[in-house]
Amino acid sequence: AARCHACPPYSGVSLMPLRLNFFAISLCTTLALSVPVLAQHKHGEAKHHGPSFDDPEKWAKSFDSPERAAWQKPDDVVKALALKPDARVADVGAGTGYFAVRLARAVPQGTVYAVDLEPKMVSWLAQRAKSLGLDNMRAVQGAPGSPNLPETVDLVLLVNVFHHIDARPAYFARLASSLRAGGRVAILDQNESAPGGPPKHMRISIEQIDAEMKQAGYARSAQHGFLPRQNFVVYEVVGK
Repeated sequence: AARCHACPPYSGVSLMPLRLNFFAISLCTTLALSVPVLAQHKHGEAKHHGPSFDDPEKWAKSFDSPERAAWQKPDDVVKALALKPDARVADVGAGTGYFAVRLARAVPQGTVYAVDLEPKMVSWLAQRAKSLGLDNMRAVQGAPGSPNLPETVDLVLLVNVFHHIDARPAYFARLASSLRAGGRVAILDQNESAPGGPPKHMRISIEQIDAEMKQAGYARSAQHGFLPRQNFVVYEVVGK
């Protein structure tokens, strides 16, 4: 995760996925620096077939580009999540902290776990939190098979990650144990009409997301339509 927060939309760029199992999440990136990107490693047994993300300072120039806000609308996303000031949030695949920083500011009495698989990204996240005075943002080293969350959370955020997860129903069924009662999973994933981004066969409709999350034991609790390039849907565990 610097992210593929994400598979950001990018045009004329090759897609470099990381193959993953269960808690494994992969990464899409672009070499076109004119388009902001988040590389999001996820937690799993992944083989790296794309560029190295062990130079956070280099990648932050594109991952955190102000131009990204035009399509990502990060402040609107955080507002739509309607987090309580004391909420506990996991940004799985936090990368350089594009969303993690905003989430930490939205929950001043809460905690944000910024999780990444790349050790240098984790160090970057810790330093960024310190430099910004965000004592409630904690960098977490993810491991194959687990995000290594130290406690259950109210929200897990995954941005442009869903379409890279193998055995998705099993992944999210396991993830349920990391949620508090009433906890939610927010999925932002490239929609079928977005320019650039992953190939069409990798894009997943809201109907398919619903079906797979239902199989994992979740029900959709919200859908937001203000993002031009991403589906934005939120789920809760049935009966939890």
